[in-house]
Amino acid sequence: MTTPAPRFSLVVPAYNEGRWLPFLLDSVDAASVACSIGDAAVEVIVADNASTDRTAEVASARGCRVVRVAKRCIAAARNGGAAVARGDVLLFVDADARIHPRTFEAVDEALATGRVVGGATGVSLDRWSAGIALTWAVMVPMVWVTGMDTGVVFCRRADFEAVSGYDERRRFAEDVIFLLALRRLGRGRGQRLVRLRRVKAVASTRKFDEHGDWHYLTTILGLPLATLVRPRAAERLVDRYWYRPER
Repeated sequence: MTTPAPRFSLVVPAYNEGRWLPFLLDSVDAASVACSIGDAAVEVIVADNASTDRTAEVASARGCRVVRVAKRCIAAARNGGAAVARGDVLLFVDADARIHPRTFEAVDEALATGRVVGGATGVSLDRWSAGIALTWAVMVPMVWVTGMDTGVVFCRRADFEAVSGYDERRRFAEDVIFLLALRRLGRGRGQRLVRLRRVKAVASTRKFDEHGDWHYLTTILGLPLATLVRPRAAERLVDRYWYRPER
């Protein structure tokens, strides 16, 4: 007997996330049960991006589909997960986040209007400090102006394919480029990106724990300029920050 295809495919790029993944999956289980379509409408795909810990074993034990992506690139991991997805709607979330219980309901309602090409839920943070609060204050106006956010990013699978997914030439900011491509696609059809602020995900502040609460303002915001004027130093920072973290 053939198993019906799920409505939603949640793709989780993961590198050495064995410690954090259970917290995300607990939140996904709660959201799946709360989904009016039924929890069978959701599949979770963990794109194991060359982990050296028990990420794949943890994911398999929790009933996730695991796809191994050898290319150490976050965009490649997202694309690798999407390539095996069976759902009509694709969602992407970081392995150290936790999603809101009504995430799938809210995404379904937004796409059902026909006026939405995709979007994101936005995030709240799991701790605050002066440095983190100032970083947040700097970033919020950019979110308001662009209409683009982070958290759980979503779109129809057909539209993901229409924009060729995430750009694997980019080792960072691939999520921004992807949303820009979606916005261009939607504009031609009278559709827009949305921010589902009622169902914000909870984002981990572990980067602040590792690099300091002021690091985003002093280092990461200047990365695009550093890429132009000091490309080798910028590449080393990208490698250390996103691809060889302390875990």
